[in-house]
Amino acid sequence: MATTSGANILIESLKHAGVEYIFGVNGGAAMPIFDALYDAEGISLIPMRHEQGAAHAADGYARATGKVGVTLATSGPGATNLVTGIATAFMDSIPMVAITGQVYTHLIGNDAFQESDVIGVTRPVCKHSYLIKSSDEVADVVASAMHIASTGRPGPVVIDFAKDAQIHESLFHYPEQVNIRSYKPKVDGHPRQIAKAVELIHNAERPMLYAGGGVVLSNGCEELRELAIKTGIPITVTLMGLGAFPETHPLSMQMPGMHGSCCANYAFTDSDLVIAVGARFDDRVTGNLDKFAPNAKKIHIDIDASCISKNVPVDVPIVGDAKRVLAEMNKLVHRVEIEPWMRQIDEWKEKYPFEYQQKGDKVMPQYVIEQIYDIYPDATIVADVGQHQMWAAQHFKYTEPRQFINSGGLGTMGFSLPAAIGAQFGCPDKTIININGDGSYIMTIQELIPAITYKLPLKIFIINNMYLGMVRQWQELFHNKRYAAVDYHDNPDFALLAQAFGATGLRVERVEDVRPALEKAKGVDDGPVVIDFIVDEEENVFPMVPAGAGLGDVIRGLA
Repeated sequence: MATTSGANILIESLKHAGVEYIFGVNGGAAMPIFDALYDAEGISLIPMRHEQGAAHAADGYARATGKVGVTLATSGPGATNLVTGIATAFMDSIPMVAITGQVYTHLIGNDAFQESDVIGVTRPVCKHSYLIKSSDEVADVVASAMHIASTGRPGPVVIDFAKDAQIHESLFHYPEQVNIRSYKPKVDGHPRQIAKAVELIHNAERPMLYAGGGVVLSNGCEELRELAIKTGIPITVTLMGLGAFPETHPLSMQMPGMHGSCCANYAFTDSDLVIAVGARFDDRVTGNLDKFAPNAKKIHIDIDASCISKNVPVDVPIVGDAKRVLAEMNKLVHRVEIEPWMRQIDEWKEKYPFEYQQKGDKVMPQYVIEQIYDIYPDATIVADVGQHQMWAAQHFKYTEPRQFINSGGLGTMGFSLPAAIGAQFGCPDKTIININGDGSYIMTIQELIPAITYKLPLKIFIINNMYLGMVRQWQELFHNKRYAAVDYHDNPDFALLAQAFGATGLRVERVEDVRPALEKAKGVDDGPVVIDFIVDEEENVFPMVPAGAGLGDVIRGLA
């Protein structure tokens, strides 16, 4: 049986694991791997323009498809440039494998050229990591890394690959199954705990469901919808879980938290039972913990035992996979009699919708989002971080899981353009819309190049208020309008810049031009379209729960 190089074994192992794309940037310590990819069949290398972009593209691919995203970089600065992307995936529990070249084994620890301690640097922001020093290890490491990244609570796994191990030859044998004695995620909830939860549900007068990204990750959205509809309990879904329950359904209270709906926030404050599924009681959702759901018992379903009662003490913890636990609960629950509570919910929804005021003839950012929804209701939205992210969450109605992609936990500016590229590769038949901000777009604008090279039909819509808008909003409200380091009026004309790159570029400054520009973008399918929407500079995101306040202390923003 013939031997082959460690680099070839890596590529063959990834192919066995079902990997379709590798998003990467070449460099000295990873050259043998890139050489192995040069004529590899069944797996495609997508060259990005910066390692951070490569990591975000792999992340976006994973979020859009549910598969493991793979990114590849060289040692030293290449590896450290991946760290922000790895941390982004880690905070949002995204399955990803990050492969880095490393210097020769005899040079490790000697401060060799372009050496960095990748394992040490990434340890706090990855689920697990490996340093490969021998080509004999490669196939087993890849199989284990893919398994760990995609099971239990998903997350990124780092493989640091010494250059001599890439070159040396071994026999290729990919393991048929992975059995890691110390890693056995608990997927089935305890029957007694499930029974306790069902009893609380049946006895509650003001129950509410609170679902997060874990439901999407477990592919448990059908089971979540069945639970809500079968019981008749109203539901709020976090930023990371948008689409897990259709926002067009009467039971939907839309997103909760700092910029969430008044209805969802008031419901938390008045509820007597919170059923949390695949959500981690993030501070952006809870507000002041002393004021969070003060009268409610709490059920918490999560596959990660360390998340339960970490932020908020709960009455019934259930450790297990959301899909499997919900399926068992659905066998036991029946409709609950909560008509007075539902009348209150409906009253809040009608009285306090997401709304805004038109300011003269200015282009309002919320109006742009509403028009995007009207024209592209089935599109997958990949948002960046900031005001535009919140407006995209508020004014677009999400009805399917994986329809809204964004950096939630880490809040990484620059995430969305490369993530949209990964999502488009993963879902070539879907319309992928990148809703970006002028501040975040400029951070990874170089990734427009691969989008053009591969003729990706991305729709890139920039909500351009010429500020770091969310920071400016906080400076307006809490720092006496001292606008330090947020004025971006010196940005270039993004439409002209897009044309210089080779994309279609449009600039919209009048309300009457918003819809025609969006319609024009719909007809372009041979490459990306960039529309620079010049919107009202000082529009703020409301509702808003100030830092340190309770959810009941929401600022609605409109008189």
